[in-house]
Amino acid sequence: MKSQTIILVGESQRALAMRRLESIPVGAEPLLEVVFREHKDARGLDQNAAMWAGPLRDIAEQAWVNRQQFSAEAWHEHLKREYLPEDDDPELDELVKDGYRKWTITPTGERVLTGSTTQLTRKGMARYLKQIEAFGARMGVLFGEREGKYA
Repeated sequence: MKSQTIILVGESQRALAMRRLESIPVGAEPLLEVVFREHKDARGLDQNAAMWAGPLRDIAEQAWVNRQQFSAEAWHEHLKREYLPEDDDPELDELVKDGYRKWTITPTGERVLTGSTTQLTRKGMARYLKQIEAFGARMGVLFGEREGKYA
């Protein structure tokens, strides 16, 4: 049976969930699992666009390290390593979608970044953007004014 997710935003979704639940045979093979959990809003495309057009662009244009500037893409990779939530973050459940892992260990023992901003919730992305702005500010970056930052 194909997995189905129903997000309860109104009575019609509740009715659909009830009809679906009532149609499932009890004890049939394979056994089915019903899970109720709080819905996590994934980070929005607006937040992603704000990251690339805002702090990443500003850092790439203004920050210097050892007399060298780096692309927004290079800064993005660096900042993910620094500021994506760690797997033991006490707020992890609120910051990321299910299945998130920041690091994976390869068979040779190498630690590889596998976490991505696509796995952040809106709250997680807002925190991440604030952290990268603070990082840039410590490097002397002046950020452009943007409306409705990151929320």
